[in-house]
Amino acid sequence: MQEGSLEAPTRHPIAWQDDEFYDPDLLDAELRRVFDICHGCRRCFNLCDSFPQLFDLIDDSETEMVEDLPSESFKPVVDACTLCDMCFMVKCPYVPPHDFDLDFPHLMLRARAIEHKKGETKFADRELAKTDRNGKLATKVSGLANWATKESNGLTRSAMEKTLGIDKRAHLPRYDSKQFSKTPAKAMPAVNLEAPNFGRKAAIYATCYANFNDSTPGRAALDVLSHNGVSCRIDHPHCCGMPLLENGDLAGVAKSAEAVAAHFGPLIDRGYDIVALTPSCALMLKFEWPLILPDNPTVQKLAEHTRDLAQYVVELAKDKGLVEVPEMASRIGLHFACHSRAQNIGAKAMEMLKLIPGATPTIVERCSGHGGKWGIMADNYDTAVKLARPTVRNLKKGNPDYVVSECPLAGPHLREVMKASGGEDVPERVGHPIELVAKAYGF
Repeated sequence: MQEGSLEAPTRHPIAWQDDEFYDPDLLDAELRRVFDICHGCRRCFNLCDSFPQLFDLIDDSETEMVEDLPSESFKPVVDACTLCDMCFMVKCPYVPPHDFDLDFPHLMLRARAIEHKKGETKFADRELAKTDRNGKLATKVSGLANWATKESNGLTRSAMEKTLGIDKRAHLPRYDSKQFSKTPAKAMPAVNLEAPNFGRKAAIYATCYANFNDSTPGRAALDVLSHNGVSCRIDHPHCCGMPLLENGDLAGVAKSAEAVAAHFGPLIDRGYDIVALTPSCALMLKFEWPLILPDNPTVQKLAEHTRDLAQYVVELAKDKGLVEVPEMASRIGLHFACHSRAQNIGAKAMEMLKLIPGATPTIVERCSGHGGKWGIMADNYDTAVKLARPTVRNLKKGNPDYVVSECPLAGPHLREVMKASGGEDVPERVGHPIELVAKAYGF
């Protein structure tokens, strides 16, 4: 069988509404088929922890044959997958249209969907996935919430580890006191009427993180886009459902998709571009939702009109050009987040940073180890740190003045690993690359 294909990789719609999708015997057969192919290839040995788990499982077995493994031994492999899509996007030579037809992340998703339908999703995973509810409550009592979740609070963090399984050493996002989507009109930056892109309109999808936890990238985006003539508004109709996807709750994801698409559909008709602040959310809108609801035209329309933030800025620069960016001589270490890579649009953050005269960005294409809520759990935290260490080493090689990542969870996690390694040159913040563009403009 030929390895690889001359055709572009494709993905099948997820058949989550078919009864066969939830048949445990059919799942078991497909897991064995795919695991056997992965065992013979092993190209993904250095990605997430799923593959080392799988290969150790096979190598330590009596016959070293996938067909002889007990079905219950597959669960750690499924649980270790962070749905980062890197095996599908950059490593696997057997993805469709190859005859082997491998989609490892979506197979792990199917296994979780079956667990979820059986009611086996853990309590902590279910509650952490309710990001809108949690955010709305926590922003009202942000002082108390941030006190309770601070790593130095041994009392509450120890209790959280015992009851929810969240590692007491893991960094947890702080909460803002106000929702970003409720920014009053008088606080919005003025649009530059003389900018080359004056006349364009963008609806900024705040996403849960920017809306409830840290609006810094959102404020920087508003400043940069407004300065370049783009009239902006901020919207957060609903969570994109990525935490639900991690749980295998595909019906929940579909509801999120329908709600968000219904909100943005009329704005698209009025000429708005949809710009997502977080790569994971952009990935959901552009790629995952159309596979979950392939027959929903509003979802398809939203996918076609959604842009990742860095992608949008580069698009503006290539269309009519940007207002001249002042020089800012600086060395920048850029972490190329997995969900940015999985969008298959190239390193747009790298292109964006190169728009700053005097800036010398260096890109690092390695996993941060965080993986949504996966990396904060006590069962995974040490592995998350282990996965982050080579990324940190590569980011620090050029002695950067700034370190940035498009992923708002990866950035603080990488900073915590830097701090734990004992170095003195720990950056004050590992924020979004748009913040450096805003800084160059003087905002």
